[in-house]
Amino acid sequence: MNQDVIKGNWKQLKGEAQKQWGKLTNDDLDVINGEKEKFVGKLQERYGYAKDKAQEEYDHWCSRQKA
Repeated sequence: MNQDVIKGNWKQLKGEAQKQWGKLTNDDLDVINGEKEKFVGKLQERYGYAKDKAQEEYDHWCSRQKA
């Protein structure tokens, strides 16, 4: 799923993101608002991931979402 689709469907995808990463709060998800860089940054912040690892996690999650 590409970035434009993620952003456009963010309200529906927030729940899926929270299932995957339970440490992300509702406020985090509101701040992220479907934006890749913010999402990756929050994964780094909440999980202590390196940027490459956070990017990999995000990309893997995106690839599993249905369009």
